[in-house]
Amino acid sequence: MITIVEANTPKLLKEFVMFPFYLYKNHPYWVPPLINDEIETFDKTKNPAFTSAEANFYLAYKDDCIVGRIAAIINWDEVNKQEKSKVRFGWWDVIDDIEVTKALLEKVYELGRKNNLEYVEGPMGFSNLDKVGVLTEGFDEMGSMITWYNFPYYAIHLEQLGYVKEKEYLENKFPFANVKPEHFEKANELVRKRYGLKPLNFTNNKDIMPYVDKMFDLFNASYANLSSFVAITGVQKDYFKKKYISFINPEYIKFVMDKEDNMVAFSIVMPSFSSALQKAKGKLFPFGFYHLLKAKSDSKEVLFYLIGVDPEYQNKGATAIIFNEYYNTFKAKGILNCIRTPELEDNHAIQNIWKHFDPQIFKRRRTYRKNL
Repeated sequence: MITIVEANTPKLLKEFVMFPFYLYKNHPYWVPPLINDEIETFDKTKNPAFTSAEANFYLAYKDDCIVGRIAAIINWDEVNKQEKSKVRFGWWDVIDDIEVTKALLEKVYELGRKNNLEYVEGPMGFSNLDKVGVLTEGFDEMGSMITWYNFPYYAIHLEQLGYVKEKEYLENKFPFANVKPEHFEKANELVRKRYGLKPLNFTNNKDIMPYVDKMFDLFNASYANLSSFVAITGVQKDYFKKKYISFINPEYIKFVMDKEDNMVAFSIVMPSFSSALQKAKGKLFPFGFYHLLKAKSDSKEVLFYLIGVDPEYQNKGATAIIFNEYYNTFKAKGILNCIRTPELEDNHAIQNIWKHFDPQIFKRRRTYRKNL
């Protein structure tokens, strides 16, 4: 018999966070999150996502053992401002038992129907800066700190329960050796002269902070036309600023400014923390902090986390300036591999940016949809 329990106490929320640690124990490609960070993500007093979203967290039990988990989420900005009558599910992990999946998803349907919503989509988080998608290809590739890993049967469960593909995401990688400066050096010079643009580089995280709000404003503007996009709010900006900027090498954040010091493009790259997080096993202490710091300074693999260009400059070559700056930084640091985090399959503008680097698709993931 399967029993579903709402994880509505600190003890149960800790169990909710810890379940994947048991499910994927010693798995070579699963990358564990930091336990305390994950708990804070679900804390309604700390995560500003709850100012515009609501969520319930559920655990599935069978023979007194936890066998699955799921979060049922409504992003009210998405429902009210974008008029998408959608309930989301995320942080879904389960043993290979479709009845457990079915029982967990029933709790998502309950939340959707209670609020007269029309369909369910997932897996996805509260916002566009959360993890997204169930992995459908690339099970023998290392995960990352900004993606979910899952077993192949996850997608099979959803399809057998009548779900259909809603969005497809691609993950690409390329060796740094593929980056030939002649593809962007000339364009870099031309664009800078023609439009009066200049790069902004950093060596200290505190110098970045005054620009972060502008960066998120530009993020909202540059992604506004994507079908899945929900804008980042003011309180979320402050939260992500504190939570993530310190994780990122200051020299891996690049801005492009115009003559009036308006930001027209930005990019954030992160060192790969995958191996460090596996060694940390979800804990910063006693040794996790050391592994993360070492990865921050020594990792020869980088993840292109976010890139955004003002719509007015999207066809004017502003990315040539960004790539020129990264080329110099990566060459000095001896970077070997570059990974692009999940990008929508139909986001042709972003794919066009990378065409000269001969990127290879090495993972695919999807969100799935079902009408209520």
